[in-house]
Amino acid sequence: MAPNTATGAAHPVAGGGEEIKGDMAKKVEHDAAAYIRGLAKERGRNADWAERAVRKSVSLSASEALEKKVIEVVAGDLTSLLKKIDGRKVKMAAGPLTLRTKDAPIARFDMTGMERLLYTITDPSIAFILLNLGMLGMFFELSNPGSVLPGVIGGICLLLAFFGLGMLPVNYAGVALILFAFLLFIAELFAPTHGVLTIGGVISLVLGGFVLMSGSQPGLEVSPSLIFTVAGSTGALFATCIALALRAQGRKPTTGREDLIGRHARVKEAVSPKTASRSRPARTS
Repeated sequence: MAPNTATGAAHPVAGGGEEIKGDMAKKVEHDAAAYIRGLAKERGRNADWAERAVRKSVSLSASEALEKKVIEVVAGDLTSLLKKIDGRKVKMAAGPLTLRTKDAPIARFDMTGMERLLYTITDPSIAFILLNLGMLGMFFELSNPGSVLPGVIGGICLLLAFFGLGMLPVNYAGVALILFAFLLFIAELFAPTHGVLTIGGVISLVLGGFVLMSGSQPGLEVSPSLIFTVAGSTGALFATCIALALRAQGRKPTTGREDLIGRHARVKEAVSPKTASRSRPARTS
């Protein structure tokens, strides 16, 4: 063990940290206690304490664990550990083995670029961001056909998001709520409801962010601040688009025949049945 660390508290719990109840709790506890006691005896450790760690969830600091023979070594770093275990004998399936680690070379294997990418996108917050960026990209591509770039970026983000979510214990009701939020945003653009659908979309997006990883293990959740930031930014973006669209619809035409309606014109040539006239710099007949 490393200094200032602790060991113990080995009482069985469910995969998500929940308490196991009923007869299953007793069964799992007895099985775990027997298993850890057998391991401790085989390795010459404190079997009684190991069993108490399972049944009573007791814990020890590193120095206490060394004193009670729960562990064999306390080391602050890898080099110190290799020096302290040098010459020790360990039991292997083929027989006892003596460790020679004092001057052993240390080989480190770091993650490759692809492994780092996959590790990053399996973060729930990153997957949530990618999912939203992907749907925004696809929306801009569909609303402006032929722009290509938003569609390409959106498609890549969606594929990465679904890959990351596929590696996580996702509640797909959360994904459905997020998709529904974007459907509401899009509907607002084509059937303006003075912001009602936009507000509904923001609420659906927030709920989707919280539900997305609900019931997962501690630490596997989307940050609440990130959920509100993304929902607020997306809602503000679509609200701006709606305001600009309504403003454009209410603006009077500035070109074409529609621009001439209601204007005063000065007749230049009175010729029947066609009459030439001029309004502003434009000439028509």
